[in-house]
Amino acid sequence: MHELADRKIIHVDMDAFYASVEQYDNPELRGKPIAVGGGSDRGVVAAASYEARKYGVRSAMPSVTAKRLCPDLIFVKHRFDRYREVSTQIREIFHDYTDLVEPLSLDEAYLDVTENKYNFPSATIIAYEIRRRIYEVTGITASAGISVNKFIAKIASDYNKPNGQKTIVPEEIIPFLEELDIRKFYGIGKVTAEKMYQHGIFTGNDLKRKSLEFLVEHFGKSGGHYYKIVRGIHKSPVKANRIRKSLGAERTFSENISSEVFMKERLVQIAEEIEKRIAKSDVAGKTITLKIKYRDFKTQTRSKTMPYYIRDKETILSTAVDLLEQESFRESVRLLGITLSNLNTSKIEEEDEDENDIVEVQLGFGF
Repeated sequence: MHELADRKIIHVDMDAFYASVEQYDNPELRGKPIAVGGGSDRGVVAAASYEARKYGVRSAMPSVTAKRLCPDLIFVKHRFDRYREVSTQIREIFHDYTDLVEPLSLDEAYLDVTENKYNFPSATIIAYEIRRRIYEVTGITASAGISVNKFIAKIASDYNKPNGQKTIVPEEIIPFLEELDIRKFYGIGKVTAEKMYQHGIFTGNDLKRKSLEFLVEHFGKSGGHYYKIVRGIHKSPVKANRIRKSLGAERTFSENISSEVFMKERLVQIAEEIEKRIAKSDVAGKTITLKIKYRDFKTQTRSKTMPYYIRDKETILSTAVDLLEQESFRESVRLLGITLSNLNTSKIEEEDEDENDIVEVQLGFGF
């Protein structure tokens, strides 16, 4: 059972977007394993083509690891202006069908086509047409997921990648989720999955058998979210104008640094950049988070929440420095970042917490 099936939601996700753009623009790269990013010993893979992924190359992977996995890997410098240009073309196609478009990044978005500009009754056909047009205009492929809410559409878009789509109609939702590997649930990362394994949760069916009380006890507020999504409940609407929830900046150093003096100098630069972004976005926030990535790529975050909104560089910097000084460093640092969150633009949308807010599936919804 799940919420009233009265929406038709599409999640469109471009296939290996950055790498695909590079291969389209440079025919010599087509069919070859490529990685967008720096190929130096300190570089990081921003995106990998499907040819490279066969070797285990993934985004956010150190370049040295990627080269070890795939000796023939070709590194290409990123061109974000070009990616934004292609992304704009894609979004124009989306808006031909609906104005309810919620971009998640340059290469993916949700679309609510319950009511659409062509009055097409089938969201499956709309998704197919959008994918066809994207390929005609940009030369690169996209995958899509279609269902009654964003959560299920997101999972579905990954199901037949690359260059495919999957529709999960209302009567298929519960059986689909019950059989799904818990690692395939959008929003359940590696750490949470490992914790679920410890409680005997390996599939959606295992998760569904756990009570709301059990999930809240072991997973906190997220437990209530897991209780709902495994039952197909996800009420978040497609938001054409997404509210910014955070902003930040970070720096990767050309050489690892271990001196706090040097780290503080870098934090000054980062805080200045954040202040510029705050002024541009006209926001303020309460929570400062310091991100530290060590030489072994392990990442640590430290946060502090103020009782009032802040937006000035001095307060952001002094708070970040305090977080930096909380403990001494045992390893040298390769990256520092600062994020301002809990913004004054944020409106926490609490879904109805009534566990009985579950209605019977309505069959026959036109997909």
